[in-house]
Amino acid sequence: MQLGRRDFLQLLGVAGAGGFFAPGAIQAAWGSDKDPYDIPAYGNVTLLHMTDSHAQLLPVWWREPDTNIGVGPVLNQTPHLCGKWMLDYYGLAHSGRDEYAYSCLDYDTLAKHYGKIGGYAHIATLVKRYREQLGNRALLLDGGDTWQGSATSLWTQGEDMVGAQNLLGVDDFVGHWEFTYGQKQVEYLVKNKLKAKFLAQNVFSNTWQEPVFQPYQIHEISGQRIAVIGQAFPFTPIANPGYMIPDWGFGIHTEHMQKMVDECRNDKHADLVVVLSHNGADVDKKMASLVKGIDIILGGHTHDIMGPKPFQVNQTLIINTSTNGKVLARFDLDVGKGKLNGWRFHYLPVFSNLIPADAEMTKYIDGVRKPYLEKLQQPLATTGSLLYRRDNFNGTFDQLLCDALRAEMDCEVSFSPGFRWGYCKLPGETITMEDVMGQTAITYPQVTVNNYTGEQIKNIMEQVADNIFNPNPYYQQGGDMIRVGNIQYDFNPDEKIYHRISNLRIGGKLASASKKYKVAGWAAMQPVEGKPVWEVFASWLQSQKHVEVKKVDLPVLNADMRSNKGIAFPKTYKL
Repeated sequence: MQLGRRDFLQLLGVAGAGGFFAPGAIQAAWGSDKDPYDIPAYGNVTLLHMTDSHAQLLPVWWREPDTNIGVGPVLNQTPHLCGKWMLDYYGLAHSGRDEYAYSCLDYDTLAKHYGKIGGYAHIATLVKRYREQLGNRALLLDGGDTWQGSATSLWTQGEDMVGAQNLLGVDDFVGHWEFTYGQKQVEYLVKNKLKAKFLAQNVFSNTWQEPVFQPYQIHEISGQRIAVIGQAFPFTPIANPGYMIPDWGFGIHTEHMQKMVDECRNDKHADLVVVLSHNGADVDKKMASLVKGIDIILGGHTHDIMGPKPFQVNQTLIINTSTNGKVLARFDLDVGKGKLNGWRFHYLPVFSNLIPADAEMTKYIDGVRKPYLEKLQQPLATTGSLLYRRDNFNGTFDQLLCDALRAEMDCEVSFSPGFRWGYCKLPGETITMEDVMGQTAITYPQVTVNNYTGEQIKNIMEQVADNIFNPNPYYQQGGDMIRVGNIQYDFNPDEKIYHRISNLRIGGKLASASKKYKVAGWAAMQPVEGKPVWEVFASWLQSQKHVEVKKVDLPVLNADMRSNKGIAFPKTYKL
């Protein structure tokens, strides 16, 4: 089904009559009756970018973090801006629409007004509309973390998402969590199922040091040659279990990236060089400062809002396109012979209440979910609190998970990984098995119990903190701080490793360096025995019937953080 502007607006009216939104919703949401997705064509090449959908085929709730602290060269720089600081930086009016799209401000209230975001059927409507408008000049590029994050993606080993990508018409694709299905499954899907090109200039065979995947793709568009170079997540065997991909080596490989850029420019006569990256925003910035000849980096991994205008390093334009299908980014480009003459950029929040669902994609999604529907919809408990994960420190969903681990495993302390994926639940909603899987669906889910000394607990936390707050972006692996249950601590992100955490307390009492504590955790990096975490979490939720987060184990931040614009709510923390 192809949609022009008139058809699109007519469908908006039909959607309103069918219950998607009330008449006048566009005016109420956007302040005028103007179609917010109507974009005039410009130039001769268009790039459409999405990333980090984490296998969420349906619309979800997604709250931006209230804490995303920048240190070193990225202090108070996008994307390390939260709340009003984010809105001010991009020159956005403090309207409900902008607050909901780009910040955490007044989230509960605004969510009820604007509705859920994303959903592949709604993204498909936008993509089809723009392809009808633009013809063969549009490329759709997927930045990865697409095959992981839901029950159905886990149970089908990523195949449900490959089908959705094929139907959406993705042209090029890079990976990260995809690799956690293991080498054989990735190879099978890439070679036999996926229609898009799977690109990675930075993945090599350990035996022969040869590229495992195609490093780049050259597209002929409007008489110009467009090079898309793939950059997979460089720390995959460190951030995820290396035993799942034993024959493949990863890394940033800046020098090889320069070689690929030069090869595209000089040998392949590329007029535009685009890097489709899963580095994370800060790593992309540093790479752009070191590699010459990249026009645009379309970034992912860190789930950051980097719009509605790109960040520029030297001559390279850099974006990151959020997560969960929340945003579709559009670059309209005037590409000349060997150079970029001009550009227009549009950051398009996918408000599912304002975009009718594409019938073809809806049918596909319904078919994928049908065999599992009864299990997915199993009710477990209701929540009296807003449940969210994305934040530098404990989110409320992870706090519940940590509480469940402690209770079910009879432990003093619990750890949960600082994953940035995992959508939200609003107060009053029912938590289902699908929601539990939306926080835990990984291929190494076993719950473990270990006895750690206070010193070991501190060292674990310090090592994770250095992955996030090291001032050199090339030592950052993304993610957020490890989530803790029954641990309190003081924290200074500007310190060096093993000096960021002080006054570590367990249950309110100063931790003893030599005393052993019983610690529950999950997502071990080596093969282990144990129950999958979703069984433990679901069991606890069923026993509670109703949950409410009254206390979150947040650190006491160093007083210097008062001026850090990566904190939206200083009152949330003791400073």
